[in-house]
Amino acid sequence: MSSSNRLSLRKKVAREAAHLLYFGVEKEYKQAKLKAAKTFGVHFLPTNLEVVIEFDRIAEEKEGATRKERLIEMRKQALELMRILKPYNPVLIGSVWRGTIHRESDIDITVYSDKPNHVLEVIKQNNLTVMRTEWMTVTKEGLKKTSFHIYLELQTKKAEIIVRSPEEANHKEKCEIYGDTITGLRIQKLEKILQENPTKRFVPY
Repeated sequence: MSSSNRLSLRKKVAREAAHLLYFGVEKEYKQAKLKAAKTFGVHFLPTNLEVVIEFDRIAEEKEGATRKERLIEMRKQALELMRILKPYNPVLIGSVWRGTIHRESDIDITVYSDKPNHVLEVIKQNNLTVMRTEWMTVTKEGLKKTSFHIYLELQTKKAEIIVRSPEEANHKEKCEIYGDTITGLRIQKLEKILQENPTKRFVPY
């Protein structure tokens, strides 16, 4: 197989994996890539970055101009939530930070507190609808990290508040999808973005 044919086939596999993810057939990148590779009968897998680039293209093709309108609205909703959660140093992460939302995207905000129940109480005091809560433990870089997740039902979208230990506030994580450092947006930066360039994207391509 020539290098040009291999590149073309690699892009097709990435596109198929992105298609599976966009339409909810698969939830995890690894499974989507394996299924796509099997469809084309190849033994190589595209990178997560290659898949997410194709995912972004599919979202743009399917959702068009309304995508940017929803991004601005979701960033405004995120800012309202972050102002409520200001004592806990909120950071907007995920696709709303990246500017790569799609029709199923929610708002992801990380806060820092060693008293998750206090965060939950502040949310309830502001008459926000809590759908459910849960503790989650993940292993990253050989270390187990536990966080408390609060899932909210907003007027038009959903939001997930991730409560982490204050000790993690200055720890920078590498994104498993994009390969860059997850920086996110704090309140002042988000306010500035909404004023100057409300659809600005934060992606390494």
